Amino acid sequence: MLRVHLVRHAQTALNAQGRYPRPDQDPPLSAEGRALASALKLPAHAAAFCSPSRRAAETATLAGFAHARPVPALAEARFGAMAGHTWAELERAFGDAPRTWIDALADPGAQGGPPGGETGREFHARLAQWLLALPGAGEVVAFTHAGPLQAALRLTVGLRAVVTPPGTVATLGRAGGAWWLIQVQPGT
Repeated sequence: MLRVHLVRHAQTALNAQGRYPRPDQDPPLSAEGRALASALKLPAHAAAFCSPSRRAAETATLAGFAHARPVPALAEARFGAMAGHTWAELERAFGDAPRTWIDALADPGAQGGPPGGETGREFHARLAQWLLALPGAGEVVAFTHAGPLQAALRLTVGLRAVVTPPGTVATLGRAGGAWWLIQVQPGT
């Protein structure tokens, strides 16, 4: 049996503001984020992976996984026109369009997404490839972002809606090709 712990990185100042990250932004964890990351309890013997971002790597290090291997598939979605903005700013500028964009990004088969960003199909395909490459047994910890964590839950157990604040840990099991959800523990 394989057990996978998907960890959303701990809080940054941009998370606190509710801003979608720009590709050129990679903020460090906030003081609250560093405290949260240091308090994470994960299996020390697990194989560890992380998004190439500073915030994911810093969360991994503070959680005791300084050796976590960066994997591009675990990077946050590319948000295109949404990047750098809060939801309120997007609605003021674009009306209802951002809802259509984010819904498409959350759909594994969608050809649409935010203008200049990833499509739902592209985003989920890179997560699906990473999931398929995981070992058949053992324990894995992956430090990532809200988008990839939620995409992995959609692809494995069909969970379409879940709240994943910074520091959330979602634990999945897999055996014989079947996935199941063990638990979702929101960050505190």
